[in-house]
Amino acid sequence: MWNEMKVFVVVVVGGILNAAALNFFLIPAKVLSSGFTGVAQLISLLVQQYTGFPLGTGIVLFLLNVPVTYLAWMRLGRRFTLYSSLSILVMTLVLMVLPVYKLTDNLLLNAVFGGVISAIGVGITLKYGASTGGMDIIAMVLSRMKDRPIGLYYFGLNGLIVLSAGFFFGWEKALYTLVTLYVSSRVIDAIHTRYMKLTAMIVTDKGKEVSQAIHERLVRGITRLPAKGAFTDKEKEILLIVLTRYELYALKNIIQEVDPKAFTNIVETTAVIGAFRKE
Repeated sequence: MWNEMKVFVVVVVGGILNAAALNFFLIPAKVLSSGFTGVAQLISLLVQQYTGFPLGTGIVLFLLNVPVTYLAWMRLGRRFTLYSSLSILVMTLVLMVLPVYKLTDNLLLNAVFGGVISAIGVGITLKYGASTGGMDIIAMVLSRMKDRPIGLYYFGLNGLIVLSAGFFFGWEKALYTLVTLYVSSRVIDAIHTRYMKLTAMIVTDKGKEVSQAIHERLVRGITRLPAKGAFTDKEKEILLIVLTRYELYALKNIIQEVDPKAFTNIVETTAVIGAFRKE
């Protein structure tokens, strides 16, 4: 219960940080964020610019996330979907409640601070096993279905956002949007990880128990290797597992519950050849 309360608080704080970054830095400067948030900003700004109707970014973001949230409920399980929905709901409500206020006229400061604050919100949300919706949910669904290069989807969507910023608001705004995207990726990388796939090497005395617990809660295969402690000369096992960044929090919890004394090394994985999902 304590762990779930901690995740709840982190997700709420992450949603508030995302909304604050938008209303205090990015939206007033017309600098776009990444992913579905950037698309929501773009739609909101264009509707207001060409029709005069004040369509809020929070409402557009909520509507964009409705179909992907349903997809997450069907494919990814209730816990992940509920926390992701909470993040989207908090962002929507805070965006509607907080006034859009320009703290500075400096475009570079808006791009940098907006990117940093937003990335902190995204990073801590990912670190605790949830998501901020949008492309993260699509990425996780695709990783469960088939090993597809999700980075291409991210690149395509963010490239479209940058081009749209340049076409509608001037190419200077497009360059500042690139600054925001770069800063965000670096901060998320520092807090969590930007890599889609990771490899975990778990050295444990309870290889069978840890393997069973992982199979019950994740969809990944495991390779069990015999090992021996050099100092204690004690027989151990190394569990080798490749997983996505969205499953890292769940893996840490499983290891902590089953064998708190296990030694785990997490490394970045650039490519996987062969089956990536448990049939």
